[in-house]
Amino acid sequence: MSSLKDRQRAAARARLEREMAERAQAAHTRRRRRVIIGAGATAVVVIGIIALTVANTGGKKSTPSANASATASTSAAAFSCVWAPNPDPSASPAASPNADLKNVGTPPTTGMANSGTQDLVLNTNLGQITIQMDVTKAPCTSASMAYLASKKFFDGSSCSRLDNSGDHHVLQCGDPSGKGDGGPSYSVADENLPVNERPAYTAGEVAMWNSGPETGGSQFFIVLDDTDISGQFTILGKVTQGLDIAKQVASGGDDGAFASAESDPTTAFGGGHPKTKLTLNTVTAGPVQGGSAAPSAAASAAPSPSKP
Repeated sequence: MSSLKDRQRAAARARLEREMAERAQAAHTRRRRRVIIGAGATAVVVIGIIALTVANTGGKKSTPSANASATASTSAAAFSCVWAPNPDPSASPAASPNADLKNVGTPPTTGMANSGTQDLVLNTNLGQITIQMDVTKAPCTSASMAYLASKKFFDGSSCSRLDNSGDHHVLQCGDPSGKGDGGPSYSVADENLPVNERPAYTAGEVAMWNSGPETGGSQFFIVLDDTDISGQFTILGKVTQGLDIAKQVASGGDDGAFASAESDPTTAFGGGHPKTKLTLNTVTAGPVQGGSAAPSAAASAAPSPSKP
């Protein structure tokens, strides 16, 4: 017979799962609305291009390849992402967590790829870790991570949390402050949420840490082994090289600094600081492979802001 504490934890987790399912459906509806709006804009642009082409050629038929190129470029241009300010200016001071934010501007809102894959290469003190970002399923998150890498946002940072006990097997990185409460001065909407998957996160996957719905930033966690937590974290992609390095760090254990967090069933992780230090010396993003042709976030980055 399960204990009262176990039943309470199970009930709390079930409530959280229901809430996350509702939020995921709402996020899906918003994304679908943006796609419909984008498709309408694309159609208008394509019609304009065709009309201009006909006018310039005196009504002669253009070649199929020219029409295909125009359609592909306008499709990429129609896709867009929204970057919300962090912290939320509408939130009360009490509701805004203390955070070590690093302001490097924001990525472009349009022109990013929305299909294919893109490698995020972590050159660490223990070797290279390559994350293959899923641009098709998490286009805005991928664009954000590529942008941050182009700004050297991650360079010199160390992974801040390890939780490798029970059904939690994760190594959390991506905070320039190394404290676990840092990130950029903007937030990314949720994408690719495994709300109804069991386990939610499988070995080798990489997901984005957040402090609630639609609050993704720069912090991510590498899944060392199957981890059954609430599917509230965007799956960015998977490790294709260097998972053994992350497991090497896990084998060294942690200092237990966050162990008390596991007593709360709505908190994803406990654990502590890794005893084996993993430092991201440099982080770079490669080109998008096998996807839509669009300029990279780095190529069309917004001007650097003044220091906060």
